[in-house]
Amino acid sequence: MALNKNALIRYKTIDKCLQNNYRQWTLDDLIEACSDTLYEYEGREVNVSKRTIQLDIQMMRSDKLGYNAPIVVYDKKFYKYEDEDYSITDIPLNENDMNVLSETVEMLKQFKDFSLFSELGGIIQRLEDKVYTEKTDQSAIIHLDKNEKLKGLEHLDVLYQAIIKKMVLKIKYQSFKAREASEIVFHPYILKEFNNRWFLIGRPGVEAKKPIVTFALDRIVSIDYDTAITYRNNNFNGDEYYKDVIGVTVSNTRAERIQFWIDKKNAPYVITKPFHRSQRVIKKTDDGVIFNIFVQINFELERLILGFGDSIEVIKPKRLRDRMKQKLEKAMAFYID
Repeated sequence: MALNKNALIRYKTIDKCLQNNYRQWTLDDLIEACSDTLYEYEGREVNVSKRTIQLDIQMMRSDKLGYNAPIVVYDKKFYKYEDEDYSITDIPLNENDMNVLSETVEMLKQFKDFSLFSELGGIIQRLEDKVYTEKTDQSAIIHLDKNEKLKGLEHLDVLYQAIIKKMVLKIKYQSFKAREASEIVFHPYILKEFNNRWFLIGRPGVEAKKPIVTFALDRIVSIDYDTAITYRNNNFNGDEYYKDVIGVTVSNTRAERIQFWIDKKNAPYVITKPFHRSQRVIKKTDDGVIFNIFVQINFELERLILGFGDSIEVIKPKRLRDRMKQKLEKAMAFYID
């Protein structure tokens, strides 16, 4: 059955609404939510009628698309999923879907040697594994490091569309230190993933002249658009911004040459998985290897170093060496009986 893009967007929006059990959803609420989402995607007003949403709900309830969504009405006006854990995104793929995915994987594999697709190698393998496990009913061969309880991922698509369409946002954000959320006008530039968490990078303020800041998606309370303010990118280049950085914390200081020693047992791991693209082997010793990296000193670098425990020694700069010494002395105090 052919489906137009707007219908799929509406189904997904209704599904998202009905998964939110902390709110009661009337037909008018669902109409408004679908209209807002379509506006975000299309950049223009899309007329969503009451009849359209009623037909959407009817279609989602049926088995025509394989959804069989358990949508019920209570108090004669509120809609919800009878099964609170249901989502149309969780339904199994049918045989036709699997065949289409298999053909798509085979097609993508033909392009794997092109530089344009070099970064997609892992994605293609993961997709191929997913198709295989679904077809054969076998357990997954590729296991990904993921956090099922990670918050904020529901904002990813909205933020991505805002960046693509150069939209200014009104973000309600509450850091771990803040007692309550603050509303911030924000010019979004890029999305960045690090250590299984997602971050939004951009500039706050009406004119976007303030320094670039980083927001964790799991601390975003809500997102809205502000069409009255002109979007300003200021020629931001994400690759250049993070060139000398490990992680997401940009200290706005000059990059420094960090020299460290790794013992013989762990050196192969650091050689095959460098701390940073600037990493170089300086010297091989009897008991390990000395490396250099050229980066800004930040929280993520310190945590990376501490993660190697007694297998690493920071040689220079002295201020980073002293800081690691202080942290290890403080940690050691926790284990003194």
